[in-house]
Amino acid sequence: MKTILIISFSDIARDPRVSRQAKILARHYDITVAGTGQESLDGVSSVFLDAPPRRLATKLLDAALLKMGMFEKAYWRRETVRAALQSLTGRRFDLVLANDIDALPVALRLAGSAPVLMDAHEYSPREFEESRVWRMIMQPYKDYLCRTYLPRAAGMLTVCQGIADEYARVYGVTPKVVMNAPMEQDLRPVTPEAGRVRLIHHGVAMPSRHPEKMIEMMRFLDARFTLDFMLISARQDYLDQLVKLAAGDSRIKFVAPVAMPDIPRVCNQYDIGVFILPPVNFNYTHALPNKFFEFVQARLGVAIGPTREMASLVEHYKLGVVADSFEPGALAGKLNALTTEDVIRFKENAHRAARELSFEHSGEVLLCEVRRLLGE
Repeated sequence: MKTILIISFSDIARDPRVSRQAKILARHYDITVAGTGQESLDGVSSVFLDAPPRRLATKLLDAALLKMGMFEKAYWRRETVRAALQSLTGRRFDLVLANDIDALPVALRLAGSAPVLMDAHEYSPREFEESRVWRMIMQPYKDYLCRTYLPRAAGMLTVCQGIADEYARVYGVTPKVVMNAPMEQDLRPVTPEAGRVRLIHHGVAMPSRHPEKMIEMMRFLDARFTLDFMLISARQDYLDQLVKLAAGDSRIKFVAPVAMPDIPRVCNQYDIGVFILPPVNFNYTHALPNKFFEFVQARLGVAIGPTREMASLVEHYKLGVVADSFEPGALAGKLNALTTEDVIRFKENAHRAARELSFEHSGEVLLCEVRRLLGE
């Protein structure tokens, strides 16, 4: 059986895209997954690349190296890169799958003569471009990595067409699109309660995503609507701020997050998945996130701002409503106009689209690329 190394500088058990890669490829190949965390994935070998927390002096030196344009030195001294070299040098694989640009240089070194498939989860050179500090220090570094190493990858994937087009325009590469869809879920739509519409938003609470807009949206919605947040956050103080902001509205609740594979099943009890994502950077402008497909797999209607990639699928499959702007009142107006029959129709349309908008379908692109690179 041919061997594949999947490498990602993320918590491998909590990175949904990496987990799906491992799951679908393990049906055909011997898979080793290298990444951070301490929780293995079922059915594959795991190599953990965790390093001690970086000291302030280390962070300052790294920033200085980046500011001086010493990008190679900055890269190869990273703790996770060194951990990967220490743990994996000398092991032979038939193919290496690198997740995001930060993993690509070390993947190329570890691969030797084996082909490397690059999977870009984001458009890395503009990932946090709303931050002036990030633009000054990190953007030139990310651009350097892309210009230097993307041409050396034997193949490339990314998450949506808008990001694929930008990589092609700027770096001359030709990524194929593998959407961030979960595995197909064996669920059916739940009929809404009369006179009630249950909204759900789940995901990571980040200031740049402005989840407070969905809290504000509730001020414009009629009495039928409730909103539950199922959030995780690296910053408890920020999550506390959101809870405090919502405290005046009894229709808004914060519920405990669940494990990634359980999200569609738990969300199945709701009626509509909601997401307002202001386009503060390039990746948000082209966002087509896991949660969108988890809404579909949960057999929910979808209510979003006019984010182009999501809006295209909502309109194509008739999954829900798209606001005319990212203002909370705009989406509320679309929701207030809905009847119970509309919500039922959206949920039935999600059920019909669930197979096509699953990783069983999208993951075929990944399998085809792997087989091509392996000469199968």
